[in-house]
Amino acid sequence: MQFLMMTTDTGSNTPPDDKLHAEMGAFIEEMSKAGVLLATGGLDPRAVHISSSGGKVTVTDGPYTEAKEVVVGFALIETRTQEEAIELSKRFWSIVGDGAGTIQRVFGPEDVPGA
Repeated sequence: MQFLMMTTDTGSNTPPDDKLHAEMGAFIEEMSKAGVLLATGGLDPRAVHISSSGGKVTVTDGPYTEAKEVVVGFALIETRTQEEAIELSKRFWSIVGDGAGTIQRVFGPEDVPGA
């Protein structure tokens, strides 16, 4: 199963220190070597919103109206269960400290019945 773990902007402007960089680097390396981490990165908080209604596509430049809505980082992981994904997220938050995020299952062609 694949999961997308996302972190949202909580308004903290404290830059990460060397200890945090080292711990996160070791965690990323461990997950990569284990084949659990498929991709990770930070996201530009500026966004382009696209919506479609009645055949009309509307494009609106960001940023979001509320900072708590902005996804600022992600990790695409592959685990056997959702519980394993939650445990990895707990490890992540134990390293970075305060914050908020979500975990969502990613469905692919292999998840379509009869495919």
